[in-house]
Parts: sequence; C-alpha cells; structure tokens
Amino acid sequence: MADTVPDEVHVTGTLVWYYHVCPREAWLMSRQLTPDEEDDNIRIGRLIHEESYVRFAREVTTAAGKMDRLVRRDGQWVVYEVKKSSRHEVSARMQLLYYLLQLHEDGVEAVGELHFPEERRVVRVTLGPSEMCEIQNTVKEIQTLMSQPLPPPPKRIPVCRQCAYAEFCWA
Repeated sequence: MADTVPDEVHVTGTLVWYYHVCPREAWLMSRQLTPDEEDDNIRIGRLIHEESYVRFAREVTTAAGKMDRLVRRDGQWVVYEVKKSSRHEVSARMQLLYYLLQLHEDGVEAVGELHFPEERRVVRVTLGPSEMCEIQNTVKEIQTLMSQPLPPPPKRIPVCRQCAYAEFCWA
C-alpha cells in the first residue's frame, strides 16, 4: 500500500466526516478504496440524499467537495448538509464547518444547516473564531494521518457493526 500514498493530501468535506467517524475509514477513502456501494446503509443514505429537499438547487461541487445544497436565503448564503440521522452529528457538523471555512477562504460568508429529514430536525452551524480554529486543527490532523503509508490498525468501535468496510477490517 505504500506505493499508493498521494503526493499531496487533498482534504474534502466528506473526508472530514469520515475522519470523525473512524480515522481508518478516512484513510481508506483517501486512497480511493471505496466501501461496498451495495451496503444497505449506503443505499439508504443515497436515497435520502436524492429525495430530500428536491425543490432546492442540487449539489454544488467545489474543491472542498460536494455540498448537498447551497442556496441564497434572506440575502445570506446557506449551505445544507443532509444526513440520514443525527447519530454522527459531530462528524456532520465538522463536515459543514469545513465547507464554511472553504467558502470563507474564497471570500464567501455563509452559514450552515444540518438537515435530518427523518427526524424533522435542523441544526444551524456558524463559523466563528473558535469553530475556525477547531476545523483548521482537524484539517492538520487529517493531513498528518493521510501522510502515513499505512492506515491506522482496525479498532472495534460501535460503527463497525454497520460499516461498509467491515469485511476489509475484520475478515
């Protein structure tokens, strides 16, 4: 696997999300080792993503990754991130902060909203000084992790039971 180490680590919002769920999973994703696309959780997440908020503009792709929605509301840019559940709310919040940081660095001020359609819940996220420091530190941690030639060893955590990489880690 050492031959597949990228020359430059490109952090994306999705990678930030994976990092906060499981650093090993993030490392695998960064090497294009994709999970089982037919995994039930991945299919359900994809379906919710495709069928929620269809009246709004579709995904916006930037260097930071794919934002679920970017809309202008009441004179302010709002980034939507849609998730299946709030189970990984911390990870989702960090992903959204990453998008807000990237927009800020491009001169666009925005706020974020985490949408959990099945829970009918919305969480507002803003990028203040403490959040900016928090996400910048996360990016540095991810870059350090991604520069490693091998993934961190597997570690049993609660998400392992439903992880699409389970066979890769535990077979």
